[in-house]
Amino acid sequence: MRSIKAAVCHDFNAPLRVEQVHLRPPGAGEVEVTLEAVAICHSDISYAEGAWGGDLPAVYGHEAAGRITAIGPGVTGWAEGQRVIVTLIRSCGGCASCASGAPVYCRDAPALAPPLTTATGGALKQGLACGAFAEAVVVQPSQLAAVPDDMPAEQACLLACGVVTGLGAAVHTAAVRPGEVVVVIGAGGVGLNAIQGARLAGASRIIAVDMSADKLEAARAFGATDGVLAGDAKPWRAARDAAGGRAADVVLVTVGAIPAYQVAMRYLAPRGRMVMVGMPHSGEVASYEPVVVAAQGQAMVGSLMGEVVLGRDIPWMVDLWRQGRLELAGLISGRWALEHINEAIADTRAGHARRNVILMDG
Repeated sequence: MRSIKAAVCHDFNAPLRVEQVHLRPPGAGEVEVTLEAVAICHSDISYAEGAWGGDLPAVYGHEAAGRITAIGPGVTGWAEGQRVIVTLIRSCGGCASCASGAPVYCRDAPALAPPLTTATGGALKQGLACGAFAEAVVVQPSQLAAVPDDMPAEQACLLACGVVTGLGAAVHTAAVRPGEVVVVIGAGGVGLNAIQGARLAGASRIIAVDMSADKLEAARAFGATDGVLAGDAKPWRAARDAAGGRAADVVLVTVGAIPAYQVAMRYLAPRGRMVMVGMPHSGEVASYEPVVVAAQGQAMVGSLMGEVVLGRDIPWMVDLWRQGRLELAGLISGRWALEHINEAIADTRAGHARRNVILMDG
């Protein structure tokens, strides 16, 4: 049993407590990864707020990178010392979803015996199948993807969620085609990657929509051609003007805010598609007129983790990064030590950050 530091959620809507916990060794079909960096995602914050329920105490965190430090029996294809990202995607590899190239929707992945306990031996939930607000994790190999040694861990960890979620929503879910007009609502960490995805897919106009003028300006560095303030009167008209009178072929909602979902369809052209990426709290509701959607042949579709396939997409994204076509360093707003995770969460919650990263040696 290994003693590690972790940021534990004991009560919803309360500060996390950094304390010593126990991590068991990897069993059959499991891998231990000692973490170097973990980014703070809004999903972690929502879970810690109790937005989607769950058992406590828990360790959240799911956007991580580190090195394999132990391998359980029966695991092949991985080596100690190898740098990897750790994701929440735990898949069986054989169900209908996995076989059809959609492992993010796998429902048959084998359960993992709880790897964490409190310092006194009490139950401790591995949140989001990772528990990565900690110095180390025990996960299944399906949750890993290899990354090169020369990719900084603070950048590599972003590939575990924020990058694949935004970029994948544009490339995989929306299937943006060359020449299309794309509106991205929300220019935070996920939104900037949706913008990168639309750029890589060949969109003719990429219009960022956000409440912050500073974020709109930053979005241009990631590929946005235009920016519209969400707080303006009828911003969908400004977006159409920016695109030379064309409504959007694709609208990507990358924030979990109901007001964003309420207006998203107004940006959309006939036969356009709106992709739901940001996740509001359970019970929150947006309303639409079905007759408009039906009459214009529009579509609304959800996107989980950008519908990423790790073995296919991570090598591609690493190659894009090497070519200078995928920006990672610019996504990092701040670097924090684990002991200061509550300050990093507060900064993220306030909307200032693209991605705040916890460095385990910091």
